[in-house]
Amino acid sequence: MDNDIKVGVSNKEGQLGFVFTKGGHREGSGRKSIGVTKKVSLTLSDEVWAEIEKECTDHNRSRSEVIRNILESHYSNESN
Repeated sequence: MDNDIKVGVSNKEGQLGFVFTKGGHREGSGRKSIGVTKKVSLTLSDEVWAEIEKECTDHNRSRSEVIRNILESHYSNESN
C-alpha cells in the first residue's frame, strides 16, 4: 500500500499543510447541484410545521427536501 504524504504550504500564512497524493478535490467530483440555493424565511402555523416535521421523520428526509418536493409537486401539477 502506498501512503505517500507531502508537506506543503497552506493558503494560510505561516501554516504547514499535508497534501495527500490520492483523493482530495478533483474537477467534477462531489455532489451534483440540483438548483440554485436561496435563503428564505417562512412563516407557517404550528400545525403545518408539525406536518412537515412528521414527514421528515417518517421518510428520513430533510426539511428542505420535504418543502422542495411540495413546491415542485404544486408547480408541476399547475402546468398540466
